[in-house]
Amino acid sequence: MQITRRLEFDAGHRIPNHGSLCRHLHGHRYAIEVTVSGPLVADPSSPEQGMVTDFSRIKDIARRLVDAWDHAFLVHAGDAAVRTFLDSLPDHRTVVFEQPPTAEHLAEVAFAQLAEAYAAEYGERLVLTRVRLYETPNCWADAGPGVHGR
Repeated sequence: MQITRRLEFDAGHRIPNHGSLCRHLHGHRYAIEVTVSGPLVADPSSPEQGMVTDFSRIKDIARRLVDAWDHAFLVHAGDAAVRTFLDSLPDHRTVVFEQPPTAEHLAEVAFAQLAEAYAAEYGERLVLTRVRLYETPNCWADAGPGVHGR
């Protein structure tokens, strides 16, 4: 059985070498959908009986990542001019990535971080099967097992 929890956050970014408007500083209302799979809880004494797990538990773990990215500027490590500017802003929330912060890269990073977090919480009982990251309502990237980005 699979279940999905959706969370939203706001962040700025730019794609430095992009040939269009995305090379400029701008922001998005991102959404992230976290899909996990596992068996239904059969224990009649469990408050999660009949569920894979409570949606709030999925949210609580995903929230750690979302809170780090919310109202931050997501910047490529090689974008020196923007990093210098952001570093000049006191207490600015900046998240640095090894690759340009495209929807595809953000989905891959989110999947890797969340897969580790869900495994630590659930062991093998629950598996992260997909992260879908929406950059806009009409554009998204999927990451997960069987989805090859490189």
